[in-house]
Amino acid sequence: MSLKISHRIEGMQASPIRKLIPYADDAERRGIHVYHLNIGQPDIETPRYIIEGMKNYKDKVLRYGPSNGLEELREEISKYLERKGIAMGKNNVFVTTAGSEAIIFSLMTICDPGDEIIIPEPFYTNYNGFAQQTNVKIVPVTSRVENGFHLPDDSEIISKISDKTKGILICSPNNPTGTILTRDEMERLVNIARKYNLYILSDEVYREFTFDNQKHVSIFDIDGVEELAIMMDSISKRFSACGARIGYIATKNENILKGVMKLGQARLCPPTVEQIGAIEGFKHMDEFMGPMIEEYERRRNVVYDYIEKIEGAFTMKPEGAFYTVVRIPVDDAEKFTVFMLKDFSLNGKTTMVAPAEGFYASKGAGKNEIRIAYVLNEEDLEDAMKILEEGLKRYNNR
Repeated sequence: MSLKISHRIEGMQASPIRKLIPYADDAERRGIHVYHLNIGQPDIETPRYIIEGMKNYKDKVLRYGPSNGLEELREEISKYLERKGIAMGKNNVFVTTAGSEAIIFSLMTICDPGDEIIIPEPFYTNYNGFAQQTNVKIVPVTSRVENGFHLPDDSEIISKISDKTKGILICSPNNPTGTILTRDEMERLVNIARKYNLYILSDEVYREFTFDNQKHVSIFDIDGVEELAIMMDSISKRFSACGARIGYIATKNENILKGVMKLGQARLCPPTVEQIGAIEGFKHMDEFMGPMIEEYERRRNVVYDYIEKIEGAFTMKPEGAFYTVVRIPVDDAEKFTVFMLKDFSLNGKTTMVAPAEGFYASKGAGKNEIRIAYVLNEEDLEDAMKILEEGLKRYNNR
């Protein structure tokens, strides 16, 4: 007898960020030090307020919490958004188990199986997985490295709209490109959404991470979006707390909130102790966010300056987040990444990047691009980029 698994799982891509980890593990078993630039795991210490908040949990029973999150956390998120100029009451905030659940819940609330979501590509690779889980089809709109991965003309976006389209999903500052959408770009998207009766799902996880005095524009900075806007967010990167798995949805659309509550009740509640840590993070974030952003800007400069020296490599200077997508002089970035882990080292060290093809939905796109996450200290980044440059030379001279 041959038991089968679902078409849903068979059609789900392996993460381009994680699927080559066995090669890295094997390199490390051989004594090679691997610089991991493939995954957005910050090395910056989690602020002590968050850890101490979790340690100070007093209840003798770790009981269920409210399905929409602890009231105190929703209040702190509301205050935080107000400081950003976004009026969002605590009852318009729904706490999720990480930003991942926020995206999944949003897709499930606005889409039926087979419906479509337009997403500018390259995009956060796990959007593919979330769409597959929810039986939603991603319709990509391709952006290009030559113009810093900013949006194409409206006509190109509109050409992707069908009677199955339910919304447009954006991420700004962007993972994987580091692009920050301008106010004009946001207003263009809102105008399209209004005209064609679509939602805008705005992933704002990297809101604080902006460089060169650039400003992040939230979907809620645009007038008249109360019914169409759904913001999704997470504490993972902001608080360097990726393992805490706390995110949230913010929206003024009451029907969305009611729908999300049904999903939240079905999964019972988000993690309680981590929510307590998040409360302390939002209370004290003004004390630690500034130095954190400055550190990432310095790291961005190290990586970008080095890319400019690599013959045949090209990217525009990342505007925010802590990633960049780089076109490199190879035919197949995944084969190059495997080469770096399997066949190359310099002074007992090598560098692991993420092939960018998995950040696209268009077949064959991004095949000669990589994503670099600049999440290591400056000294390690300089060494990692030097190794990457030497690896490219060796790969192309085989």
